[in-house]
Amino acid sequence: MRPLTEADAHILNIERPHPRLLWLYMIRAVLTGPGLVVLGPFLFFRYETMRFRFDAEGIHMRWGILFRRQINLTYARIQDIHLTSGFIQRWLGLADIKIQTASGSSDAEMTLEGLLEFEAVRDFLYSRMRGYRDSTRIAQDALASGPTGDGARGEALLRETVDELRAIRVAMERRAALSGISERHDV
Repeated sequence: MRPLTEADAHILNIERPHPRLLWLYMIRAVLTGPGLVVLGPFLFFRYETMRFRFDAEGIHMRWGILFRRQINLTYARIQDIHLTSGFIQRWLGLADIKIQTASGSSDAEMTLEGLLEFEAVRDFLYSRMRGYRDSTRIAQDALASGPTGDGARGEALLRETVDELRAIRVAMERRAALSGISERHDV
């Protein structure tokens, strides 16, 4: 993984959405007309209880009062990251970061809302996601190359081992065939 930068340290300290998200929620609730009575309090409590945590392992998000919801994603599980921003969100300087995994669902596994530094967070997530993939690829390459670190030498050792195992199998089959013939003659 790449070293931690000052921008990364700022992202690791993000714990709550920006207050502009509450404005977005209230504008959406007002635009529903009579739905404001139900949607307004729901979105207010969602905003008040929403918490994020970025750490070395992944992203954690939780919200809710009556029905608590918590999502934990490791960087290794992240498959794709999308930024979406509607007209009102752009006016407020916000965007949604939709994080997808290989869970089989076409919807995002996690949606981070209310972040002003959404592009920096997206870049941070991409670098962490790639960091895990790169470390996995390095480990796979090391296993494939064998103990010497030379891919061709590791492959040659593997072929020698396979040839020797075949020779042992042939010798055992001959021995079994010879012992079977001698047993038939003794009977």
